[in-house]
Amino acid sequence: MIKPLLFSYSSKRTQLSGGLLSGTKKYLCYWLKIQFFTFFFLSAFSVIGQTDSNWLDKSLFFNTEILFGQTQEANFNFPSTKTQKQIIFNIGRDQSKNTQEWSQRLKGPVTGYSFGVTDFGNRDSLGLAFSFMPFIRFPAFRSEKLQVLTGMGTSFITEKYNAENNPRNQAVTTDITWACRLFLFYRLFTTEYIDLHLGFGYTHHSNGHMRLHNKGYNSYLFSIATDIKNPSKEVAELGESDVYTLKNSVYKYFDFRAGFGQNSFALAFNEKKYVYTFAGEYGRVYNNTLKVGLGFYFRFYEHYYDYIQGDEWLVRKGREFDYFHSLPVYYATNLGVNVSAEVLMNHVSVNLQIGLNLHKPAYKMEWRINKGWENTPREIPEGWVLGNFDGFYKFKELFSGRLGLKYYLLGTKTRPKNNIYIAAHINSNLGQADFSELSLGYVYSFNFTEQSKTLDLR
Repeated sequence: MIKPLLFSYSSKRTQLSGGLLSGTKKYLCYWLKIQFFTFFFLSAFSVIGQTDSNWLDKSLFFNTEILFGQTQEANFNFPSTKTQKQIIFNIGRDQSKNTQEWSQRLKGPVTGYSFGVTDFGNRDSLGLAFSFMPFIRFPAFRSEKLQVLTGMGTSFITEKYNAENNPRNQAVTTDITWACRLFLFYRLFTTEYIDLHLGFGYTHHSNGHMRLHNKGYNSYLFSIATDIKNPSKEVAELGESDVYTLKNSVYKYFDFRAGFGQNSFALAFNEKKYVYTFAGEYGRVYNNTLKVGLGFYFRFYEHYYDYIQGDEWLVRKGREFDYFHSLPVYYATNLGVNVSAEVLMNHVSVNLQIGLNLHKPAYKMEWRINKGWENTPREIPEGWVLGNFDGFYKFKELFSGRLGLKYYLLGTKTRPKNNIYIAAHINSNLGQADFSELSLGYVYSFNFTEQSKTLDLR
């Protein structure tokens, strides 16, 4: 897959191989999009179903939200906007009486999925967003009335940046974007049929650096949310049988994964290209719910390699990075170490990683192009101001991040010794999107230890 392996021995052969490679990448791109959609649907329905059958029919959860607020300006001369409006429908399960360990450790959250429609306040330039995302809502600060909701999924945006027809909107350049939200809710009152919540929070839509511009839609919103209850399906009173033994436990694991991602490089090199990843991790799982570990990652950036092999402006003889030609593959790679935290919910998990880049030399080249004057051309004129290596650059070069969802083939509640998962993540440089990734992983677990503890669900 790495381009040094692709050679042609005549101009005709070159055109043929280039056409085949272009076609292959096109189908790979479509395949990746399909996998992202499949992953989120699979994760969402699995999150709803993280339950035991004896109370499943009584735990169904419906919620309707109306939201209003303001879409933040993404760039200079951003289109003017009116009040942003959203409507969201949530469906899921109330996990408070679920006896699975992860539910009790997390104090009985609500899990499920959301479908939302967003009017950003200017339909002509910003359009509408149709969003789908798994979510989890859980008690906050040990309060019966305060709850935190977080969700991560995908959106379809009806209007995007266009140099001719919509040049002032630099927030979104692709039809499909990542979508996420973080809200704090307060239960205002409760009745036999409904609970009314007031909330405030943040939403974000962007494409994970898959194409530029990618400044994203960022919004701060108020929410009025109504939980619809069915009294005939309330969970029955718990009895003596609902006092059982919860076992504190810890076990170790090895985790290996291979990933396939996409990103863009700069406005002058704005086609999607691929990032190939291999990573490993060692750590422990506590109480079959919290997974923490230390790991490493190796990445190969196709954009960096092509820029070097194409003898582009910054790597030409006499230029700043001409030495990249000596070892193109070496300078197009990224090596690092990371710490990882993961919340396990049987088949589904939420994963956060913070990494330290030990080797990412081509990021200097990317910074030069993207952090100086805007719209740096492919052939950079003499006197053009490029990005400076200031203190902020040093942090961006050093720290990486990774946030996403995993789906395990075997439920983690049984602590299988061998397991396989698929995952969708967005990777970042100190919070700024780097690339979107789909990965396949293998987990080997060993050395189980347990200590019994009585848990009363009543």
